[in-house]
Amino acid sequence: MNNEKINNEQCKKIKNAFKNNKAFIPFITGGDPDLAVTEEILYALRDAGADIIEIGVPFSDPIAEGPVIESADERALANGCTTDKLFGLVSGVSGKIGVPLLFMTYYNPIFAYGSEKFVKNCAECGISGLIVPDLPFEERDELLTPCESAGLALISMIAPTSDERIADIAKNSAGFLYCVSSLGVTGERRSIGGSAKEMIARVKKVSDIPCAVGFGISVPEQAKEVAAYADGVIVGSAIVRVIAERGRDCVKTVYDFAKSIKEAIT
Repeated sequence: MNNEKINNEQCKKIKNAFKNNKAFIPFITGGDPDLAVTEEILYALRDAGADIIEIGVPFSDPIAEGPVIESADERALANGCTTDKLFGLVSGVSGKIGVPLLFMTYYNPIFAYGSEKFVKNCAECGISGLIVPDLPFEERDELLTPCESAGLALISMIAPTSDERIADIAKNSAGFLYCVSSLGVTGERRSIGGSAKEMIARVKKVSDIPCAVGFGISVPEQAKEVAAYADGVIVGSAIVRVIAERGRDCVKTVYDFAKSIKEAIT
């Protein structure tokens, strides 16, 4: 596989989100606090300047997530959110929202649903790409093949432990590279280390694929710091925490926080 093969319409749509400015990529858990508010949050994030939005598919065993997102998964599942209901939600907003929507999920729910069926439904409802944190790059062919057939980007992740694999992943990835800023699970951190900057420098030696940094960015000052060397910033736990604190009254607060992040990196 090479970059020409994976340069499909959705990959181009995702890459175009990085074209003119640093991309702001917020994450929310689908169905938290409920599906109706999730829809409101999606539009609020778009209005606040989001260039791409990640929607987490709630799962009972999210191994890469810290307590904030893990609790959001539990709330969404308890409120009856299912994968099919998320497909329905995305189908209703994808044609109107104007920014690429991604699903972040784990491989087990995809496998249980049926890989080809899951990917087909993603494409039909308007999802542009998938992020699957527990799917090793070397073992992704079973999911990559249906993604390529359906025109979806399978977003790759690199971490400080990727080491010598970084160049190979960078040369064979679609959309953008998700650069994990530090080891461990997701969550807000007081400082962002220099490992992401080093990873991005190695990527840029072999590929022009955009690099977005996630895991730990929680305030505008951190976002600005990361945007100085990254093509985009990913903010998840800080937004999910606002949703947890405000519940169904969270939309305005989420908008204000997201706008402060976007302004910091512009």
